[in-house]
Amino acid sequence: MNDKILRSPFFYVGDKYKLINEIRQYFPQEIDTFVEPFVGGGSVFMNVQANAYCLNDIDSYVIKLHKHLCKCANNPDKLFALIDKLVCQYGLSHSYKEDIIPKEIKQTFKKTYFARFNKAAYTKMRDDFNQASQKDMTFLYLLLIYGFNRMLRFNKNGDFNLPVGNVDFNANVVATLNEYFEQVTLKQPSWYNKDYKVFIKNLELSERDFIYLDPPYLITFSEYNKLWNDKNEKELLTLLDKLNESGIRFAISNVTHYKGRENTIFTSWCSKYEVHPITSNYISYHDNTIKEFNEVLVINY
Repeated sequence: MNDKILRSPFFYVGDKYKLINEIRQYFPQEIDTFVEPFVGGGSVFMNVQANAYCLNDIDSYVIKLHKHLCKCANNPDKLFALIDKLVCQYGLSHSYKEDIIPKEIKQTFKKTYFARFNKAAYTKMRDDFNQASQKDMTFLYLLLIYGFNRMLRFNKNGDFNLPVGNVDFNANVVATLNEYFEQVTLKQPSWYNKDYKVFIKNLELSERDFIYLDPPYLITFSEYNKLWNDKNEKELLTLLDKLNESGIRFAISNVTHYKGRENTIFTSWCSKYEVHPITSNYISYHDNTIKEFNEVLVINY
């Protein structure tokens, strides 16, 4: 297993990047097919060894971005040349090559100068993306990289509506993209854009396979979790019980307590399995501060 922890090039706030070492110590040593029904940015699969990878997310843009980057892995130079062109076209900062932000802006806005400098250019790029067909995934990836908290967020009209972030296309982004290209070239993952129940139902799983689940958390308040309710939680846990009865190995991350709230549905259910406390790195999308947050990993093997 690679000692270096690799991070998703999506850079999601609250992803499992900082927890990989803690989580994967409980994963099976040998895995035929590694399955992720809620793959998100992909930090977990990038750090797990298996013979095959089946990865799913219900967010179509997440999967479109992954598929686009996988295609770009065949010719990274072409992608970076296109990124250079777009960055220069819109006049965005690009510290991976040079620092173009005036000293006056840095001195006046010491902690927010990236956002101040990029705001107008980012807004123009976002408007152009929304007014076009929204099929250009290089465009969308740049919006993600320069956007606030690097989130994928669309309004009810289907427009990408994330404001600019205090971030930049820097050398770390380039390095992380190259590591992603290396991993997907090696692992050749299969991508799916389905409801997780349909996704799992259509797989032919055996006792040699392993499912890792990082679903929306019922009692937290991030954008990702807003559409998840008690019914969804119970359906997921019922499905896991059926997988257990079939001898399919799984591990699920979840939150049992958050800001005085308890996920009693989950805490009651998980008592029948093996529960491992996890040192969470959760950060709120709203105020970027660490919260009282009890996270666990539950395994059935």
